[in-house]
Amino acid sequence: MRYLHYILLSVIALILMGCNTAMPTIEGDGYKFSPESGMIHFDEPQRAHGQQSMLGYAAEPIPIVRVGFVGLGMRGRDAVSRFTHIEGVEIKALCDLVEQNVVGCQDFLERVGWPEAEGYVGEEAFKRLCEREDIDLVYISTDWVSHVPIALYAMEHGKHVAVEVPAATSVAECWQLVDTSERTRRHCMMLENCVYDFFELTTLNMAQQGLFGEILHAEGAYIHNLAEYWGAYHDNWRLEFNRTHRGDVYATHGFGPICMALDIHRGNRLEYLVSMDTKSVNGLAIARATMGAEEFANGDHTTTIIKTSRGQSIMLQHNVFTPRPYNRLYQLTGTHGFANKYPIEGFTFLPGKLPETLLPAGAVINPHNFVAEDVEAAIMEAYKHPIHREIEEVARRVGGHGGMDYVMDYRLIYCLRNGLPLDQDVYDAAEWSAIGELSATSAKHNSMPVAIPDFTRGEWNRLTGVTFYTK
Repeated sequence: MRYLHYILLSVIALILMGCNTAMPTIEGDGYKFSPESGMIHFDEPQRAHGQQSMLGYAAEPIPIVRVGFVGLGMRGRDAVSRFTHIEGVEIKALCDLVEQNVVGCQDFLERVGWPEAEGYVGEEAFKRLCEREDIDLVYISTDWVSHVPIALYAMEHGKHVAVEVPAATSVAECWQLVDTSERTRRHCMMLENCVYDFFELTTLNMAQQGLFGEILHAEGAYIHNLAEYWGAYHDNWRLEFNRTHRGDVYATHGFGPICMALDIHRGNRLEYLVSMDTKSVNGLAIARATMGAEEFANGDHTTTIIKTSRGQSIMLQHNVFTPRPYNRLYQLTGTHGFANKYPIEGFTFLPGKLPETLLPAGAVINPHNFVAEDVEAAIMEAYKHPIHREIEEVARRVGGHGGMDYVMDYRLIYCLRNGLPLDQDVYDAAEWSAIGELSATSAKHNSMPVAIPDFTRGEWNRLTGVTFYTK
């Protein structure tokens, strides 16, 4: 027995020694592991003296919004066309790396009888555009890595900024956008069009009216085989970015509408994430064939799980490499109901949770199936968002991904003209864009939890719920 006693004490000592052994050091560019929280934390700089929060910020009204466009490829060209259908806009300047893109966009202005815009061409040409005195808004649709430099320069020169997705490609860049917006008191809105899609905005309205009960889980994705599109990006910039960057580098289409439905930094916040990716097979094969590459950072499929302060979970997926049907998944799971878009659109509810006025005579609600098509149509009409009731007809006629792009642009100009807070603020841009580097960091460290920075610096519960302001 004495020997067994000594053996037991020895085992306990070894266990205690193991518990006291320090965790391996994990440090990177702007982050380190915290033994106290068991997470990787990125640096969160204090707000500098003189800066003020942009939560609920409204600038002075601009009766006629004078716009300069930087980047006139696929997204930028379409945006110029859409803006010619919006009241209270003047297009003052057009800028691109390719002169023909500038010339081609002048045609849109000519068709509606607008004056020709000043053209700028070249790597540094955006600076001359931003330095003009007759521009209120700079609309940026360039490659991802140039988003932040152009946005910062524009805000420093007194311009409001609208920047394509993702607004930034690193956590440090997200902080640069936040700090510059707060210091200059200029709006910085990321152009997340999926927030304004018809299904997403309707389900947001339903969620805000409690139709789903308490939302517990949400899912979003960008699954889009880009095999036929890689060559369309100027100087192959998008494939090159995926070659050198791991993680969910294009999260915002699926993520933005979810964050709206979950009131992120409007009474709720993102706490931490874990991420895992597959090896690169198709991505590497494409890069090897087109670029001679022998390494490829972005996994063919990346999955990220996020926890919120309200105890909800979010799953995001990214896959632009494998042969799958297009899937911009948007899904809400609540205690009373369920909404899903892609690959099947529909709603599911518990019996008794839908207003009786929406149900045809004899309709049966089965909690195991989607509601019937006529019931879904009645729901979509009854809970159509007020924004869509106002401009749906025009939006569908003008177009842009079915009309949601026009709704996005219209709302941006409407808020600027009327001196209202924008639908999406700079903290949305930072939170949604930061997923790229945060997910890459988790995947790099064997799916360790990574704390999501609070870009509002502790003010995430100052506002209550998402508001689309009207005059």
